[in-house]
Amino acid sequence: MISAILFFIFLLATLHYFLLHHRKFGKMINLIPGPEPLPILGNIPTFHNISPSELWKFLTQLSKQYYPIYRMWTFLEAYVHICHPDDIETILGNIKFTKKGFGYKYLKPWFNTGLLTSSGHKWHVRRKILTSAFHFNVLRQFVDIFIEDAERLIKTLESEEGIFVENLLQLTSEHTLNVICETAMGTSLKNKEKFQYEYRKAVYNMGCIFANRIVKPWFYYDFFFNLSPEGWQQSKLLKILHNFTRKIIQERKEYHDKTNGRYLNDFHENINENDNNNDYNDCRIRRKRLAMLDLLIEAHRNNKIDDEGIREEVDTFMFRGHDTTAISFCFSIMLLAEHKEIQDRARAEIKAAIEENGGKLNITVLQNLPYLERCIKESLRLFPSVPRISRKLETSVKLSNYEIPSNTIINVNIFDTHRDPKFWPNPNKFDPDRFLPENSKKRHPYAYVPFSAGPRNCIGQRFAMLELKTYLGLLLYNYYFEPIDYLKDVTFVSGIVLRLENPVRMKFIPVKKIC
Repeated sequence: MISAILFFIFLLATLHYFLLHHRKFGKMINLIPGPEPLPILGNIPTFHNISPSELWKFLTQLSKQYYPIYRMWTFLEAYVHICHPDDIETILGNIKFTKKGFGYKYLKPWFNTGLLTSSGHKWHVRRKILTSAFHFNVLRQFVDIFIEDAERLIKTLESEEGIFVENLLQLTSEHTLNVICETAMGTSLKNKEKFQYEYRKAVYNMGCIFANRIVKPWFYYDFFFNLSPEGWQQSKLLKILHNFTRKIIQERKEYHDKTNGRYLNDFHENINENDNNNDYNDCRIRRKRLAMLDLLIEAHRNNKIDDEGIREEVDTFMFRGHDTTAISFCFSIMLLAEHKEIQDRARAEIKAAIEENGGKLNITVLQNLPYLERCIKESLRLFPSVPRISRKLETSVKLSNYEIPSNTIINVNIFDTHRDPKFWPNPNKFDPDRFLPENSKKRHPYAYVPFSAGPRNCIGQRFAMLELKTYLGLLLYNYYFEPIDYLKDVTFVSGIVLRLENPVRMKFIPVKKIC
């Protein structure tokens, strides 16, 4: 009986394979170059049992071998990988292509359908609600929070001989999480070290589960995944992640209940005020300085979003708002540490700007640090926090002279695009002057997309740049960066964001000691 069922399943799979590959869809996909697929299994045997670090190397090698476009098959799905700016513009620049690709479904237990994973009408509504939270006049009110937390970071590194940091990413993520909570969520994490640590650990472990799931095709199906030890672990991690965000939401709601919602009533008027009131209430919640979470609470009171919708967006922004910035922060420090002349030039710029401003850092100083900004942009070129993104085509489209049918999943290889020698001479060199106006003028606009581009570009990119300039500026002003681990020795792993296989160590030496 069992053998008959298995034989029947095999016959169905064979028939489906024949129809898929020998009808119009499959014929169009198979015109695109790529590794030879096996019947039924496609290219799964090539990567099903390799580690996330080996998968990273494998995909990078394919991108070079089949440049600028290649295809792969997994069971019933066709994937087309692109890295040429013309093709990227066709996909990211078109409002028709906003539906996220296959891999994003693995994030839905965490984010459900928040701004990162939703599409269509829901995405448009949520994007419209949240856009005001990142208005420049809102961001400028957050600069003092950036500075305050950066000064806290400086103090943790205080030592006459300098301090040795064993895990640079862990250090940077601790502070970027503080900032996203205190700004976008309006809630401070001071004196909540255990609460914060459990959340960051859960985020890291969820990333590991995601990375392992994409190389194990039997886990593509929720039924098998949920029965596995990884599925059980994910359930426990989701409780930690969701409890963290629900607690933050509840604290903010209680604040507005206590103040009778008077700040929400004039929300759009308040976001245009330059309110420097830094006072806290007893719950360590910022008064009156309205945040992204306040927008969601206001929308909830107006029946535009439900409680679960608020949770979706807070989970999305808590992760994307701290993890990606922490990664950029980490790589910027590593690059500056390995390039002493560039580090010294950036330090001289921030030193002159702060001294000219009476020894203080503020929004005016941050807006006038062109060399430091170029350093950050070049770091994001070499090490984009999100190295690959994907879309699912809702209509057919032409890419690199191939007609790609609808329902194909398009993977955009940002990491490889940023190192394409056709657009970036000597692409592996760290050279901030690539971003001088005269050097950027004729460059393809989609050759550099660290924050994605088009209608689904990163809503928080100005927030991230201000935050990075604040942290790096004050660190440079106070410390010399000295590398212990070097970028040439690091190993990347495939996952939600750009990850390293091992922790990175760094030494910070006080500027006063050298002087």
